[in-house]
Amino acid sequence: MNFSDFQLLTVLAKERNMRKAAERLFVSQPALSQRLQTIEKEWGRPLFLRSHKGLALTPAGELVVEYARKVLELEEKVKEDIQAMESEVYGKLKIACASIVGQHWLPKVLKKFVERYPYVKISLITGWSSEILKAMYEDQVHVGIIRGTPDWKGVKMHLFKDHLYLVDCEIKRIEDVLVTDRPFVQFKSDSNYFQEIQDWWHRRFQTPPKSTIIVDQIETCKQMVVNGIGYAILPEITLDGLSGRLYKIPLVNEDNTRLGRDTWLIGYSNYFQLKQVDAFVKIVQESIQTGKE
Repeated sequence: MNFSDFQLLTVLAKERNMRKAAERLFVSQPALSQRLQTIEKEWGRPLFLRSHKGLALTPAGELVVEYARKVLELEEKVKEDIQAMESEVYGKLKIACASIVGQHWLPKVLKKFVERYPYVKISLITGWSSEILKAMYEDQVHVGIIRGTPDWKGVKMHLFKDHLYLVDCEIKRIEDVLVTDRPFVQFKSDSNYFQEIQDWWHRRFQTPPKSTIIVDQIETCKQMVVNGIGYAILPEITLDGLSGRLYKIPLVNEDNTRLGRDTWLIGYSNYFQLKQVDAFVKIVQESIQTGKE
């Protein structure tokens, strides 16, 4: 059966008259009768009872006609949904985001996106920037948000730079790290970020910290600082909402420039042509611009 067969059955069920049904369907009565016989043969039993009073549905006919109505209703809904796509944004948006950005910056962006584009389904994975790049190269996602300076040949959009701070409840000057017995609390991260901190430390102090504690998550590192266990170097993006009496000392290079961490949005150009990706990028740009104002 095809869609014209479904229409034929629903018209016959409504008119209960072969001549009137043929007129509505713009076919001859013999052609209509022959097609009905073919349909009944496909179902293996009569769907209508014929009499001089017209047509009457058999029990099997009632089931098949109800099925035909549902198929036609579904077809109409799909057509309406397709037409709506021209004015609404649909589809699935697949994002891979560096964990720290996913925790502290992205939720506000996604809140605005979901409010404006409620029909888009979002898939989000988080991890280290190296893992985000891997997901991008393996074509698992539409866009990636990573930290550092990516070696990416596709579309690359700079989002923001957040500066690095030495944070502690006791240390007020950067030079005090040389005399304190408090441990330097570090968190595991991408090797390039870890190396960047190590290089800055050795350029500045030429000697390693007296003691260190390594934790697996940046949030754990931050809580250890808040609770006075030690000091840490944290990116600005993580410092909102820090409670307690904490000193935040900006890290600077030899030329007195601030040490910071860049965040980028990357992707392949063909994905940026998708409506849902284009809409997400515009929301991101709005959020970045609002943050600068």
